[in-house]
This record gives sequence, structure tokens and C-alpha cells, in this order.
Amino acid sequence: MSFTTIFAAILLMGWLGSRLAHKIRIPNVLGMLFAGILLGLLFSHNLPESLIAVEPFLKNFALIVILLRAGLGINRKILKQTGTTAILLSIIPCMLEGAILFVAFRYILDFPFAVAGMSAFMLSAVSPAVIVPSMLNFKELGYSANRQVPTIVLAGASLDDVFAITMFSIFSRIYLGGAGFGIGDFLRIPFSIVMGILLGLIFGYMISTLFRRVKQIRATEKVIVLLGLCLVMIEIGDYMGIASFLGAMTIGYLLFERENRIAHEISNKLSKIWIFAEIVLFVLIGMSLNPAYLLDAGLKGIALILLGLIARSLGVMLSTTGSGLNRKERLFCVISFLPKATVQAALGTIPLAMGIAQGNLILALAVMSIMISAPLGLILIRRYGPYLLGEAG
Repeated sequence: MSFTTIFAAILLMGWLGSRLAHKIRIPNVLGMLFAGILLGLLFSHNLPESLIAVEPFLKNFALIVILLRAGLGINRKILKQTGTTAILLSIIPCMLEGAILFVAFRYILDFPFAVAGMSAFMLSAVSPAVIVPSMLNFKELGYSANRQVPTIVLAGASLDDVFAITMFSIFSRIYLGGAGFGIGDFLRIPFSIVMGILLGLIFGYMISTLFRRVKQIRATEKVIVLLGLCLVMIEIGDYMGIASFLGAMTIGYLLFERENRIAHEISNKLSKIWIFAEIVLFVLIGMSLNPAYLLDAGLKGIALILLGLIARSLGVMLSTTGSGLNRKERLFCVISFLPKATVQAALGTIPLAMGIAQGNLILALAVMSIMISAPLGLILIRRYGPYLLGEAG
């Protein structure tokens, strides 16, 4: 089968799956995921090598779009409005879930150290694809306007993804290094994060200065330049062994701060690109999955995912302690931080592509986490959100 034929099938089946999912009021990403599983069953033995070769790039491209959009949605005004609560929500739940899952992978499933870390933080990220539309809807309807709870969730969820992706990248580099884990690897974590931010600041300053001085560049051309330079930055970061994906979010943040009008133009264009990238991302992860591994994961996999969600929920409660939010609003934050999808789709196949022995199981757990948490979180948000947030303004 030719690349053109299979890629057309990915786009059309992904779109159809998304529309059907929307029709029955489940997350669109589930429809794309099931479309990918169906395509995998039909064509898994007849995929062109060109598709397999380009798949890692497509997923990296999707990650860049995700993180740029996250950065473009975060600014100092929002962070001041939400205080320290959004910062705590971006770190503590992810760290607690990641730590609990790391222990489970390392000492229950007997994963190697670095593989346990990769798996844990791949599973621990939340999904902007599910959370963001719901929070924007609550904001438009005026729920919790005084304490800005939907805004807090938006900011915390966006930064949560960056933290999880950064930790995944660090553990993957430790795995590729091949040596045992030592004190140098612990020191490498903060160094990698700081250098990733610094690289993003350098590129962000260059890009914003270019856009400021060259007035005749259209918004579409700015997006082309931005994405191209982000890809260059990721390559440089990978060569240096630092958290370069964190730099993508930093670029978005700096653009918003220095060139607000341009940032809005770019954000609108990226939201349209994401329609394409999202379909490709979720269909590809579905195609990569061997459904037999879902059965192998079975009850143990479900228990592992639920354990992570419980740890995350405790982390959210800890993060909102002393925040001024009432008990109902804190519970709303808990259910809003349940859905997983985007990062799991982007990272779930990487261990398998790296030749890790547990790669198929990790991929199955990534898909299972999407299938369990995305509909659960969305249903709870829709059903109980208005009650927990009180009267709309």
C-alpha cells in the first residue's frame, strides 16, 4: 500500500471517528484512537516503510504544537491571578503520580530504572485536548468568576504537561546513556530543565525581535518561521542532552509577553494546525497498538492506572490546601485533572521505537489510560462541574 493511500485513510478515518465520538458525547480523541486501532488491524502488515520512518517526526511536530499553544496561553497576568496555586498544581500532582507509578513499575513490574521513569511520567501527564475546551466553556458561562477556578485549572494543566514531558525526556536520555543511575543523573535533571528554559529564552528573544522588526511578515509566514526554528531548537537541545521541549513552551510564553498581538495571531493559526496534528497523532498511536497487549495488561494495568489517578487526586488536594478555594471548588480541580490523552499519544510509542523490551506493554498502558481517564474525566466535569462551581455569573 502506498504512503498516499494510507495517509489519506488516516486523515479520513480519524476525522470520521472524531465526528462519531462527538455525536455520542465522548472525547473526540477516543474516536480517533479507535479509528487507528481499526486501521492497524486492517493494514498492520502492509504499512509503507516511509510512514514508519516519518512517524517519529510527526509526533515530535505534534508535541511542539502542544507546547507552543501551552506557552501562548500562559502569561504573567494569569499567573498573578491564580497565585501560587496554578504553579503547585503543575508540579505536585504530576510528581506524586509519577513517583508512585515509578515505584510500581520498578518494584512490582520489575522495569529497569530509566524505563520505569519514562513509563511513570508518560502516564502522569494530563490532557489539554480534553480539559481546555471544558474550562473555556465554564469561563464563558461565568462560573467561579471571583476565584478564577477554570483559569487555575487551565494554567496548571498546561504547565503539568511540560513538566511530565521534561521528566520523560530526561529518563529517556538516561536510558540511552546505558550506564547505571548515579548522583550525576540526579544533578542532570535540574541542569537539563534550566538549560531547556535558557535555550527557549534565546530562541524566543530572537523570534520575537524578528517579528517586531520585520512588519510585512504575514501571520501564516510567522507560524512557518516559528515552527521551523522550534524544530532547529529541538535538534540542538537533543544534541546537547537538555530538555529542549521545555524551550518550546518558553518561546510561546516569551512571545505572549513581548508581542501580544502577534502571539494571538499565531495561537489562532496553531489551533487550526492542531486539528490536523491531533488526528494524525491519535490515529497513529491506535495503529501502533497490538490489541492483544491490552488483554495482557488486563486488571493489573487498570489497577496501575487507577493507582496513578488516586495519587494525582491526592496531589491536587495538597496543592489547593490554603488556596482560598472551598471544598467544592477543590473537588472540581480534582476531577478536572483526571483526563489523559495527548501526551500519552505522543510519547506512548517511543519506548517501543527505542527497542525497549517492555515497549508493547507501555504502549498498551498508554492507550488504556486514555480509554479509562478521558471519558471518566469528561463525564464528571460535565455532570458535576456546574454544581461544584456554583452559580454562573
